[in-house]
Amino acid sequence: MNPEPRPLPPHPLLTQYYADEVQRRERVGSWFNEAAPDYDWINQVLSFGSGAWYRKQALLRAGLGAGMSALDAGSGTGVVAAQAQGIVGSGGRVTALDPSLGMLGQAARRGVRVRVRSVAEALPFVSGRFDFLSMGYALRHVPDLHATFREYRRVLKPGGRLLILEVTPPSSRVAFRLLKLYLGTLVPLMARLGRGGKASRELMEYYWDTIEMCVPPQVILDGLEAAGFSQVGRYVANGIFSEYTAVG
Repeated sequence: MNPEPRPLPPHPLLTQYYADEVQRRERVGSWFNEAAPDYDWINQVLSFGSGAWYRKQALLRAGLGAGMSALDAGSGTGVVAAQAQGIVGSGGRVTALDPSLGMLGQAARRGVRVRVRSVAEALPFVSGRFDFLSMGYALRHVPDLHATFREYRRVLKPGGRLLILEVTPPSSRVAFRLLKLYLGTLVPLMARLGRGGKASRELMEYYWDTIEMCVPPQVILDGLEAAGFSQVGRYVANGIFSEYTAVG
């Protein structure tokens, strides 16, 4: 029996925000709870207004269909889960999972019917429960990619499909600087104007830092394969939006 791989965080410890994993969970959790009322309009700014439409197209590309049972991990305010509900229809079921009560409250207001408070690396579901699993722009907030991917494969049925959405910095130096100016400076300034105030601004500053420091895409692809996924691939939209797909 092969030993489990060593823990693999999605980015190094960002000591300007916290000193250890315990502080990371507390700080990030506090940010998300306080920023929850602002998060939807901030996301619209982050995605240049294409958020819901793009997420729906990504779900369809990854194979989500009518009648499926789906889990949206790190669901936040339920943008992906709501789109998934529309795709699976009345014959399917979508479960939104997130550790933040503030975010789940916003998901309820959006109309997401099934909501569970938990973390992605320790899913409270029996093995082989879901046909489809998605995660939208939250992979940078898990403590261990290996543990998270093992859990994802465990709760998927044989042949179940996985979709992970993430933002990947562009390889072009000019494009990278422009994206950093926008996401790292302008978006946090705009976020400061909302009800979340300082918490929203700090969360958006942190958001960019996790993007900039995130492990390269190949590490994510290798991690999915190490967890036992097959047909692992990556599609890039608009030069920065990565869609990682795999089959359990």
